Amino acid sequence: MEKPLFWIIDDEWPDYSVEEAALKAACPDCDIRYSGIPFQKDLEDFGDQVDVVFAQVSADITAQVIAKLPRCKGIAVFGSGYNNVDVQAAKAAGIPVTNVNGYCTEDIADYVLAAMFHFYKPIEALYGQLKNGVWGVTALSQPVHRLSRQTLLLMGFGYIGKITAQRAHALGMTVLAYDPFVTDEAAREFGAEKVELDEGLARADFVSVHVRLMPETTGLVDLELMKKMKPSAVLINVARGALVKEPDLIEAVKTGVIRGAVLDVVCHEPITMDDPLLSVPGILITPHVSYASEESVLDLRRRAVENALAMYRGERPLDLIPM
Repeated sequence: MEKPLFWIIDDEWPDYSVEEAALKAACPDCDIRYSGIPFQKDLEDFGDQVDVVFAQVSADITAQVIAKLPRCKGIAVFGSGYNNVDVQAAKAAGIPVTNVNGYCTEDIADYVLAAMFHFYKPIEALYGQLKNGVWGVTALSQPVHRLSRQTLLLMGFGYIGKITAQRAHALGMTVLAYDPFVTDEAAREFGAEKVELDEGLARADFVSVHVRLMPETTGLVDLELMKKMKPSAVLINVARGALVKEPDLIEAVKTGVIRGAVLDVVCHEPITMDDPLLSVPGILITPHVSYASEESVLDLRRRAVENALAMYRGERPLDLIPM
């Protein structure tokens, strides 16, 4: 019997000790191979021998890639999003696909709070005012309102939206939830009020995007949507970059349609230093780290291996993506 081949496609982890230990414990004779991005040469060299693929979210597992994995028993994504995998092509090939649900829920919720606190009391910017000889309330360039008087709209109310709602509600904020698949009762359970999108946009001081990227949601946050927000409102995107029409966002912030934005995700990652988003005061970009903590990343890696081993054994994995 041939020994199993596990293929890890990744451009982020500093080492693979977590994956190696778990895979070797379950399959002592397994072969583990590693590729960065791009990975096409390795696909040509040994794709026909691969039993399970581990794919970082930045690795595009297209129909063309899947066609060159005839022995593959599963694709395990290192993340909750899986838009990097052609799920329909995998289904046609009989290959199950997994993500890892809920591993970074509280980490992203805390990032949303940090984004709101930045626009409430931007400590680093206020520290910088000292160099200008400014002291006291004159250091505040914008009117400041207590967070307990602010309203947060969550566009999408899944794992992350629910925990974000709980945290914001604990601060005394009014929390609104827009999600056609969530009941009024489910929203109330987490301290939120279910609303229609237009009502939520009109009422919110902060709008946080938690929508899954699909063809019908691509470019969802466009200029017309932002015109329904308050001029003092701030957009936060921790989901996927392509949910926001970036040229529209630039126009909206530059012209005062909305106050600003915090983006942990952008359309083209990693962002390049000549990207126009980086030249707009009021738009803050972070390098796709809202999910990251020592605890979340360890949980992600362990569960990705558990999913991979289940697929290799022909069992139903915990995080199987419905096809």
